[in-house]
Amino acid sequence: MSDSEFSDKKILHSWRKNAAPWIRAIDGTTIASRKLVTDAAIVAAVTALKPASVLDIGCGEGWLARKLTSHEIDVCGIDAVAELVAAARRQSGPREIYRQLSYAELSGGALPLRFDVLVCNFSLLGRESVNALFAATRGLLNPGGHLVVQTLHPLETCGEATYRDGWRAGSWAGFSEDFSDPAPWYFRTVGSWVTLLTENGMQLAALREPLHPETGRPASLILSGTVGG
Repeated sequence: MSDSEFSDKKILHSWRKNAAPWIRAIDGTTIASRKLVTDAAIVAAVTALKPASVLDIGCGEGWLARKLTSHEIDVCGIDAVAELVAAARRQSGPREIYRQLSYAELSGGALPLRFDVLVCNFSLLGRESVNALFAATRGLLNPGGHLVVQTLHPLETCGEATYRDGWRAGSWAGFSEDFSDPAPWYFRTVGSWVTLLTENGMQLAALREPLHPETGRPASLILSGTVGG
């Protein structure tokens, strides 16, 4: 998969196609690693920063936004998939707002607001779209703000492939048969994630590797970057 533009578009196509089964999976809490470790890990990483406002980038059906508002945080969620945004709005409370926006639109200035924290929870799968998003983060953050990213742990997901940035085939392994047409995703090493932060004017503030309580292996990678005061 060498055409990154096509591959970024294919990611969005897949999520539009699989929005309904994803909503059912989240509502039914059927993803074991989320229940055991990663959901709590991202909530803890964000709330530890004590933000007043958060932008949830790739918010999906809004579970994280709803959780954060229970900590008295105002949250704006954006997602490019209309069905996911509609599901988030159906359950939204007074401290939540949702907008249907693509990452390209967000990077282009379609949301003229600033936040204390930007959070991307397993929502950075592309190449060009993610590069553009990181380049735009300083314009979306208040002084002293943070970007918090939870992603698949590179060492755990590399498999037999070379530990090098590049497109990988997608998979719905472990999910129900309702899912189809898995999207490709752009693999990045730990070093590449850190470089992506620093090359866009941020300092690495924290790097966490939440461990799966049953396997003792890293369940994810969480990076936090700050723009400083």
